[in-house]
Amino acid sequence: QVQLVESGGGTVQAGGSLRLSCVASRDPYSTLRVAWFRQAPGKPREGVACITSGSQITYDDSVKGRFTVSRDNAKSTVYLQMNSLKPEDTAMYYCAARVFGICSLYDSNYNYWGQGTQVTVSS
Repeated sequence: QVQLVESGGGTVQAGGSLRLSCVASRDPYSTLRVAWFRQAPGKPREGVACITSGSQITYDDSVKGRFTVSRDNAKSTVYLQMNSLKPEDTAMYYCAARVFGICSLYDSNYNYWGQGTQVTVSS
């Protein structure tokens, strides 16, 4: 069993930045592939970014050039640095994980999920 805890959400103005963190309970953390998803009210959940145990990275086109995913295995943490935020980035952000595997932005490919952290971007 893997427990994931997100933090770092909040309210910012358009153009601002936030850094989300996802801490996992698994040891060794380095075997996990981790992805960030988001879900806005009334919309389906969508994949934002993922990073594998080998540091393969994939981004959704909507966040390329603005968001950066990284991991610190020593701290069992994956980060999502979000810059140039837009009102359409407003959503609940979740991290998800699965042992090994390639990067994927499909939620069906993950079996561990955090509770989410809210990001609100005002115009």
